[in-house]
Amino acid sequence: MTAATPPLVSILVISYNTRAMTLECLKSVVAETTVPYELIVVDNASPDGSAAALAAAFPDIRLIASAENLGFAKGNNVAAREAKGRYILLLNPDTLVLEHAIDRLVAFAERTPAAGIWGGRTLNGDRTLNPSSVFGALTLWSLFCRASGLALIFKRSAFFNPEEMGDWDRGDEREVDVVQGSFFLIRRDFWEALDGFDASFVMYGEEADLCRRARLRGARPRMTPEATIVHFHGASSRRAA
Repeated sequence: MTAATPPLVSILVISYNTRAMTLECLKSVVAETTVPYELIVVDNASPDGSAAALAAAFPDIRLIASAENLGFAKGNNVAAREAKGRYILLLNPDTLVLEHAIDRLVAFAERTPAAGIWGGRTLNGDRTLNPSSVFGALTLWSLFCRASGLALIFKRSAFFNPEEMGDWDRGDEREVDVVQGSFFLIRRDFWEALDGFDASFVMYGEEADLCRRARLRGARPRMTPEATIVHFHGASSRRAA
């Protein structure tokens, strides 16, 4: 990340009360990313001193210390307005970048430009598979399966667990309905054409809505297992709740 090199990807991180995790996340970005990038962090008025700690540890990042908690959707919209890269990458603060995952995801996007939106594979903290990096579209059937418990009973069934695509181990590349916002790559011009996230979403559902609108414009979101991160899942949202 240098001023002399225009960024290929703008990495947006929305932080709330996860100082230690956010610091580790940004360290992993710096250690594992070689494509030209910029880091833009919005701190949502964290009471744990996150903004000061991030500014001290990473003086070169673009840090936006919000006076209020903007939420995930609005926070990313604010960060995206500062972005200069060809691509925008949404990255959760409770993640760790593994084995050049951002480089690999950008390379995947360059190979499959028609997709419009790209995602990778996520692992839990114990390095077991976390399947939630991508998921199927919400339908009346998927809601019934979740509400009735069928999705849990038949967790590995594509029919009874369609949102999690239960029969897929995330070991191969596929088109998907939704890429989760924890590791979400999109062309900046496409993000701008879609007008970013619908700000009426505060937390959860915003990426499903964005992917739905993107598909209406011809996008076909894709996932690759070549780009893998750890997602500790829910650290920010638990604190916000």
